[in-house]
Amino acid sequence: MITSSSNPQLKYVQQLAKKARLRREDGVFLVEGPRMFYEADKAQVQKAYLSEHFYENMEDRSALEGISWDVVENSVFDKISSTMTPQGVLCVMKQPRYSLENLLKKEDPLLVFLENLQDPGNMGTIFRTAEGAGADGIIMTANCVDIFNPKTIRSTMGSIYRMPFVCLKEEETQSVLRLLRERGIATCAAHLKGEHTYDREDYTKGTAFLIGNEGNGLTEATAEASSLKVKIPMEGKWESLNASVAASILLYEAYRQRRNG
Repeated sequence: MITSSSNPQLKYVQQLAKKARLRREDGVFLVEGPRMFYEADKAQVQKAYLSEHFYENMEDRSALEGISWDVVENSVFDKISSTMTPQGVLCVMKQPRYSLENLLKKEDPLLVFLENLQDPGNMGTIFRTAEGAGADGIIMTANCVDIFNPKTIRSTMGSIYRMPFVCLKEEETQSVLRLLRERGIATCAAHLKGEHTYDREDYTKGTAFLIGNEGNGLTEATAEASSLKVKIPMEGKWESLNASVAASILLYEAYRQRRNG
């Protein structure tokens, strides 16, 4: 049992929670909570840490077979947890690796292209919605919030395990948009200047919804590079919706069309 927060392993865990560069260099990230633990692919678990209380109350310990794990004294576990209410289990996970080709291998894929999204909650919600609506992948520009930020991971509620994604380099945005168009995938920008409302377009063929920054929307260059712009009609005084809400509306319209097609 680990009984001190000065244990080198636990110090490493605490650094991983804080430092994106360390997570990136070591190719790992952290997940917390029973749901994230039990849903994890064992082959991707580098190390699991369980509080005394969690370990003692496990009804089925078969989840520990084949992985490296340690029990941590309750008070010490509380110190390494990044949540207000520690849930008793924390894992160091290997980062999944996908290529753009992984996302494009299906005929007529449904994709989400996120530009400069900054809020971890929005990012996580979009991952969950994309999974629910049957999307085939998410593309993120270089200036998006770190997908492996612990707050982002928590907000995905496990979709991080199942939704393929790629993170672009800063210079790749426009070349990837060109590639999508060359593959016959409509790049559909959610934009206030959309010619039509979103429900008047056909999303049954290959489609990538372009969603911009929470405060500024899509950059002009990305909006102009899109093959079409659509708007979500608004009543009242608001001009636009939260990025994750807008993405949800568009994704589920595509899902409706494809399901009924």
